[in-house]
Amino acid sequence: MTIGIRAVSVYSPDDYIDNVLQAEKLDSTKEFITDKIGMLRLARKSNKQETTDLAKLAVEALFCAHSITSDDVECLILVTQNPDGMGLPHSSAILHHKLNLRTSCVVFDISLGCSGYVQGLSIAQSFMQSNGMSNGVLVTADPYSTIINKNDRDTAMIFGDGSSATWLSNDSPVWDIGPFDFGTDSDQYNALCVEKDMYLHMNGRAVFNFAATRVPESVDRVLNKAKISIIDIDLALLHQGSKFIVETLARRIGLEGKTPFLAENTGNTVSSSIPMLLATKVSYSAKYLLLSGFGVGLSWATCILKKRK
Repeated sequence: MTIGIRAVSVYSPDDYIDNVLQAEKLDSTKEFITDKIGMLRLARKSNKQETTDLAKLAVEALFCAHSITSDDVECLILVTQNPDGMGLPHSSAILHHKLNLRTSCVVFDISLGCSGYVQGLSIAQSFMQSNGMSNGVLVTADPYSTIINKNDRDTAMIFGDGSSATWLSNDSPVWDIGPFDFGTDSDQYNALCVEKDMYLHMNGRAVFNFAATRVPESVDRVLNKAKISIIDIDLALLHQGSKFIVETLARRIGLEGKTPFLAENTGNTVSSSIPMLLATKVSYSAKYLLLSGFGVGLSWATCILKKRK
């Protein structure tokens, strides 16, 4: 039996930045926050929390809510571009230690951002199936607060911290995964990058134009692969880059009213934004879901989830 998604759990810090107040300090407006960015609060981890601490809390939430234990996990994959320390050893090894997973559990990191969850689903599914595994966990954690210049208007009002853990299994999965569509526009790789000052820099216009062009094309291709129509999609879970970009894409792909925006109280949680939607916004009656992540690289990844009968 093929590997599918059985459950998703998430973690969001209790602390936050009031984005409306922050906008005033950055010479912006409340209207810009509410109408364009859409993020009224930005979740913030404590200074003592590492990336693997956020990841651990999401995995523990998964263990607590569902019938999976640390002994069941055969592989654990961590999607992050903000590793603990200097990135060596790989953060998934540190997370393995913090969760006290068995020594036969293989772990590795995937260095991807906003498209990382969808790409991670494909990697985890393929890796598990080719190695005869039954249970794995795909984790996302990208606390961009560690690389944000609080005085930079282009980034300070957008990103929030959070994490997710997705149980992938061949035993009674809820969602079948795929087909997929992937791509990279590396001519614009520096539109989102950390520069020598160790802060994130973003060309917002370039990122918006990239997403508004590439994502609708990607959606068309993945629908063709799945042999379904846009009218078959019950819900589109798009990367929560901003309220404006989600609304723009909803119009362009023809799914207005079926494309939720959930980042009002968290901010753009990068690789965790799609699984946060998946964990909280999907109704039991949904049959087909469209997932699309886009950003750093500039890369995109789109897939279909189908409810398992």
